[in-house]
Amino acid sequence: MPDKNKIIHDLQYFERLDSSDKELIQKLDEVMVLLELSKIDTENIRGIKLKLNEALDKKLSRKDLITEIKEVSLSSDMDKMAQLDELEMLLNTHHLDSKQAKRISFGHILLKAVKVLIGFTFVTLGFSMIIMPAPPYFEMFTIFHFTTDDGVTLMDVISLIVILAGIYIVLKSSLNTNSNE
Repeated sequence: MPDKNKIIHDLQYFERLDSSDKELIQKLDEVMVLLELSKIDTENIRGIKLKLNEALDKKLSRKDLITEIKEVSLSSDMDKMAQLDELEMLLNTHHLDSKQAKRISFGHILLKAVKVLIGFTFVTLGFSMIIMPAPPYFEMFTIFHFTTDDGVTLMDVISLIVILAGIYIVLKSSLNTNSNE
C-alpha cells in the first residue's frame, strides 16, 4: 500500500506542476494585456525587457541548476529522505539534458588541461634556468662549492623551487581527488 500512496502523491504533484504552468501562461497573457493598455515610456519598457530577459536567461542557464543539485546532494545537515525529496523536486521542475552537463564537464576538462600545461611550462622553465648559463651578475652567489669554480648557486635553488611548483601544479590538477569543485 505505501507504494500506491507514493504513486498517487507523485501524480498529484505532477498535476500541480502542469497547472502551475497554465497559471504562468495566464499571468503572462495578463501582463501582455496590461502593457498594451498602459501608457508606459520607452525607458520603463527597456527596464522591463531587461529584467524579463535576465530572469529568462537565468532560467535557461543550467549551470546554476547543476550547482544547486550538487549542494543538495552534498548537504550534510539534511537527512537522506529530505535530500531525495529535494532532488526529486529539482529534477521534476527543471529540464536537464546531457548536452548541458557535457558543456560543463568540458569546461572542467579544459581548465585541468590548462593547469597541466602551465605546470609543465614551469618545469621546463626551471630546467632551462639550470641548464642554460646565466650571466655572472645573475648567478648571485654560490651556496655550496663543489670545486673552486663550480657549485650550487642561489639561481639553482630558485630554479628547483620553480620546478617543484610546476610539479605541484601538475599533480594537483591531474590527481584531484576532490571532484566536488
